This record gives sequence, structure tokens and C-alpha cells, in this order.
Amino acid sequence: MTDVLGPKPPRSRARLWVATLLLLVYAGFVALVTLWPNPSDLEFGGIADRVLNVLYRFGVPESFGFDELEFTANIGMFVPLGFFLGLALPRRGWWLALFLVPGYSGFIEFTQATALESRVSSILDVFANTTGGYIGLLFAMTMRAMIYARDRRIIARAIWERDAEIIRARQHPLPQQRVTQREPDPATRIFEQRPAWRDPQDAPTERLPF
Repeated sequence: MTDVLGPKPPRSRARLWVATLLLLVYAGFVALVTLWPNPSDLEFGGIADRVLNVLYRFGVPESFGFDELEFTANIGMFVPLGFFLGLALPRRGWWLALFLVPGYSGFIEFTQATALESRVSSILDVFANTTGGYIGLLFAMTMRAMIYARDRRIIARAIWERDAEIIRARQHPLPQQRVTQREPDPATRIFEQRPAWRDPQDAPTERLPF
């Protein structure tokens, strides 16, 4: 079978390499932001105040304070992480993300509680991070399912068009060119005759055109 079809085409690894690279880069960014020893260096307080002022101008009630903003930010921060993880994992191994997302968030909170005195860990942060990671994972799996369905339709249409062309060629074969039979020259006509004679003197004679 392989001799007829030729060598098997290699698999495309572009999605895997790109998604893995983005996953590692973003996971490092999340670790840098959440595990920085002194949070005041990152100026989260000033950024949060400016964001809240903008939200209040757009009609967000003032009951939405810093704690609610931090909870929402924790969800949003892990959405890209779950998305890149969903793209990097194989199609049959997507369920690993169900454990990797909360495991990574738990590692961050555990490190904050045990090694960083200026950080405050909370089980609520693990819940927010896990929720965001699962949302990103859902986006990734939905996009992969849509691309997979599109590719199947493209391949099925290509196979259908190929089979239709084969059937059309069988039903309406191309007209064969007519082969015109030429009258053999005198020498050929004489030498190709089946000799019914034995004596050379009885052989038929014909004047050759040369």
C-alpha cells in the first residue's frame, strides 16, 4: 500500500510549537507578576485606582471595589493561560488541563503563603484563576473543533470532486483517434504474402517502383 501511495506525509507541528512557546512565555509572565517579592514595585495599587475610576465613569456601581476588581483580574489573567494550554495539548489529552490549571494556581498560592511575606494567599484566588483557565480552555477546544470540522468538509469535498471526475471520465470517454490504414507498397505486399508456392519460378512477379 505504501508503495502505491508513496511516503506518508509528515504531520504539521506548527500549532504545537507555537502554542507551546506562547504557553511557556505567558506562564512565565504570570509567575513573574504573582511571585514578585514586593508587589508595590509593580504599582498595582495605582493601576487599580485608575481602572476603578474609569469603570465608575461608565456607570459601574461604586460597590464594585478593589476586591471585586482583583477577583475579576485573576479570572482574566488565567484565560490566555487556559487557551494556550488547550492548543498545546493533544486532542485526546485536553482533560489534563482540568488538573494543570488549578495545580498551577495552587502552586502560586502555596509559594505566596510559604515564601513571600509581602504576599497574601487565598483559596478564592485559586477559584478565580481556575475559572479563568477553564474559560480559556473552552475557547481553545471550541476553536479546534470548528477547524477540525472545516478541514473534514474540505477533504470530503476534494474526494467527492475526484470521484465525480473519475465517474464522468468513465461514462463519457474521450473519442479515440481513427487510425488510417495505408495501402502497403508493392514490395511489402509481395514479401508478406503467405507463400503457397514452393518453386521460386512459381512466385508472383510485380514491377517495383524503383
